[in-house]
Amino acid sequence: MSIRKLTIMALLVAFAVAGSTFISIPTGIARAYPVQHAINVIGAIILGPVSTVVVAFVTAIIRILTGTGSLLAIPGSIIGALCAGLAYKYSGKIWFTGLGEVIGTGLLASLVAVPYAKVLMGTSVAALFFMPAFLISSTIGAILGILVASSLRKTVLVRYFNPTLFIK
Repeated sequence: MSIRKLTIMALLVAFAVAGSTFISIPTGIARAYPVQHAINVIGAIILGPVSTVVVAFVTAIIRILTGTGSLLAIPGSIIGALCAGLAYKYSGKIWFTGLGEVIGTGLLASLVAVPYAKVLMGTSVAALFFMPAFLISSTIGAILGILVASSLRKTVLVRYFNPTLFIK
């Protein structure tokens, strides 16, 4: 792994952690932190699936340790990052990357969160309990990520970091 890629990863982690301290939306049972989902979309496009999953995991751990995220940040961010990364890898389309984030976090991670919450948090909830909050957060974040990624795609800086963005 190159220094360039590690630097981008560190910057994305910093943006996600900082963004989670400033931007949150109440969604009933939980608070939505859409910046993490936007970073997942941007990271998926710039870095690919594996590095984006690492960014999501490190971000989730830091957020848990600093009190800006719960244990649900782990499945919520990692599954979405993986789905977004794979969506971009196989489609090359920014909008499909956002859809991958919403499906990964809003649907899959919300279902994984139920047994995860039972085992690690001692909370017993119905199968669809987390889905509305996860869907709201990931949809807002995916839209934000698509908008930022579309704008970044036109900059010289992103061309320097990932010239393959302009081949597809």
